[in-house]
Amino acid sequence: MFLRQITDSSLAQNAYLIGCQRTGEAVIVDPERDVDRYLKLAAENGLRITAVAETHIHADYLSGAHELVERHGAKAYLSAEGGPDWQFEWAQGNPNARFLRDGDSFHVGNIELTVVFSAGHTPEHLSYLVTDHGSGATEPMGLLSGDFIFVGDVGRPDLLETAAGQAGVMESSARTLYASLRSTQRLPEHLQILPAHGAGSACGKALGAVPSSVLGYERRFNPAFKEALTQSEDEFVKDILTGQPEPPLYFARMKRDNRMGPALLPDGQLPQPRHLTAMEVPTYLAESRGVVLDLRADRTPFLQRHIKGALLAPLAGGKLPIAAGSYVEEHSPLLLIVQTPAEVEEAVRQLIRIGLDQVTAWMTVAETQEISDGLMTTQPYITPDQLQEALKAHPEALVLDVRGADEFAERHVQGARNIAYTRLAARLSEVPSNRRIYVHCGSGLRASLAVAFLAGQGREVVLVDGAFAKISSELKTTSA
Repeated sequence: MFLRQITDSSLAQNAYLIGCQRTGEAVIVDPERDVDRYLKLAAENGLRITAVAETHIHADYLSGAHELVERHGAKAYLSAEGGPDWQFEWAQGNPNARFLRDGDSFHVGNIELTVVFSAGHTPEHLSYLVTDHGSGATEPMGLLSGDFIFVGDVGRPDLLETAAGQAGVMESSARTLYASLRSTQRLPEHLQILPAHGAGSACGKALGAVPSSVLGYERRFNPAFKEALTQSEDEFVKDILTGQPEPPLYFARMKRDNRMGPALLPDGQLPQPRHLTAMEVPTYLAESRGVVLDLRADRTPFLQRHIKGALLAPLAGGKLPIAAGSYVEEHSPLLLIVQTPAEVEEAVRQLIRIGLDQVTAWMTVAETQEISDGLMTTQPYITPDQLQEALKAHPEALVLDVRGADEFAERHVQGARNIAYTRLAARLSEVPSNRRIYVHCGSGLRASLAVAFLAGQGREVVLVDGAFAKISSELKTTSA
């Protein structure tokens, strides 16, 4: 058996290429939309992808299953669980799709994948036991656990409500997750846990940075999993629903598109944005009404000079899909500002994975220096220890805290308003347009993304750039 974990660090997402080296057949589990890299990896190892399997309808990226079935002839293995609202509508009636329930199995060469129904994160969620019959094994070696069991955490059960807008379902989902976790007690301890996400994903709140684990270890030392096995259902439900991060706005769109079927990439190729010169920028912005995404990792030069209305969306560190997915409407034309031309392809990949396909142009940061001053601007900012004096000078100003609700509850500036930076576009009406606004987070990074968005929406914003801990303790309080 060939098994390779393929990680997208920007979304902390793992796909798995599993192949039978005897027959040359392979399955890709939970692929992202740009499938060329999976096909290349398979070919490099003497394999051909004949099948694709999904653990569930994903919320954080567009799946590549539709692309593999329609363009490359793969057979899809998809969940039939979860009820009529949670079916893969794009695959209904497709002769290359097979729908699976608990206990069903399929083979790829001498490799067998057996379904374990593991609802809770989503109603239709499946995990897959992997057995290598080609090596003579009679028991599974691992569990492709999707968003069910992570290293150090379990899948969050609140997304149907917090991201997809289905009111009143998070508690029942948490109770379903509790039952699913307890049902794993029948599985052997030696199973490798091969999760769909690692540290940095918004699909959990305490994911570990270790790429895989073992079921017996997770039973003992994964806090949420251990609680499900040893504590009451009510205790588990309370704890699992506490402190979950606010999901980016684009999650709801991913659920919709993955259910209906992501659009196929034109000719199966990535978008090819054109190189824009400084002289072309005024006409481009006027005619396309496009969104400018500035991908610089260092926010200070961005604050000092950037194109008016540009969003700060650092390519490094996974912030590009979060910022773009939170602030950009899905059909908007996009102009990328990159440090070097070599960054363009990676940026395009990250964007098309969340359905932002209209990447039409790019230019370098150095080239923006040639743009006329009338199209450029600066962003005011202060240090945390200057906030107290700033508020004395502007007592009418609002402090906007763009951290998560759990961080805010622990300690915050008196009188501050809390809106997580990933939810600002949905709650823009709560951000006044007639007052100065001082925006802060924990370190300045999330706040810098937020102020770029708010400035583009006509708000008078000042970034508090630095550690929350350095804000005067005289300004701080805790929630009752």
